[in-house]
Amino acid sequence: MTTAATQTTETTPEDPGSPVPRARQSGSDFARLYTRIEAAGLMRRRPGHYALRLTLVGLAFAAGWAAFLALGESGWQLAVACFLGLVFGQLALVAHDLAHRQIFTRRGPSETGGRIVGNLGIGMSYGWWMNKHTRHHANPNHEELDPDVRPDILVWSQQQARAAKGLPRFVGRHQAGLFFPLLTLEGFNLHVSSVRALREPHMKRRRLEGALLFTHFAAYLAALFLVLPPGMALAFLFVHQAVFGVYLGSIFAPNHKGMPTLTGQERPDFLRRQVLTSRNVRGGYLTDLMLGGLNHQIEHHLFPSMPSPHLRRARVIVREYCAELGVPYHETGLIDSWREALAHLREAGAPLRETGRD
Repeated sequence: MTTAATQTTETTPEDPGSPVPRARQSGSDFARLYTRIEAAGLMRRRPGHYALRLTLVGLAFAAGWAAFLALGESGWQLAVACFLGLVFGQLALVAHDLAHRQIFTRRGPSETGGRIVGNLGIGMSYGWWMNKHTRHHANPNHEELDPDVRPDILVWSQQQARAAKGLPRFVGRHQAGLFFPLLTLEGFNLHVSSVRALREPHMKRRRLEGALLFTHFAAYLAALFLVLPPGMALAFLFVHQAVFGVYLGSIFAPNHKGMPTLTGQERPDFLRRQVLTSRNVRGGYLTDLMLGGLNHQIEHHLFPSMPSPHLRRARVIVREYCAELGVPYHETGLIDSWREALAHLREAGAPLRETGRD
């Protein structure tokens, strides 16, 4: 990637809840920005905001399942499935904020809350996601170091496309058109990946993680198949998980896809590493609500423990500071962000369409 600077002058936090890089230099570009942000009071916790948010999301979760039980064998259950898919997405965003210690400053309450919301609430392993997300924050869009851009079913660069074999080689040819259909399976993928991660040596509190996960799966499937006929239960399951997957993908895909990627020893300083690989999505408070504040992705990556309601104010400071430094700051609308991400997927898969080989 071509950047304004490629020297390594700062290190990143070991976990995404850390407020600043541990080796922050007193005279670095990031240190000066952090001073401005701290002076504006934007690193202070917002307990009132999160108390209200957690209450509303909890009520939506309870209301969704109450409607499910009340409706019984009704065609309206598919509407409930759609609603709960969105609620599960909001719960995932709450788990994300807990993991970053935006709600609690201490690790213990953050991990406890994250496991309750993630493992028990939506069937996604907090420990697995935390490990994956920590590496993403440390090296966003680095093809060897960021698990979010490693080739799997999709390829994220032409170099990955040329090395692809089997199913990724076939899917990669048409991955821009298949992206949103594939997102319907992302909810299932999160569940499967969470269970697989229980065998990983890095997994902490493995028994607790597993117990909470399987309690979720047992309660979820029991509710579906005890209340609904088998066919309707399967329809509910697919619609619910499909909406959940598409919603999550629509939140996270615009953040980095289509932005510059890094390879090998390319590792700019902390500020540029985060700003140049991230994209902001313009919008009002409804956008903030639906995307959980992650539409301010640049600010979130620079200050991962900043409470999400402060990200909008931080955006003004960060954008002005980047202009002072001459660091590109990319921001676009939601539809354009998806368009840019899909255009990148199409470009990345171009070598597979040129060769025409399986």
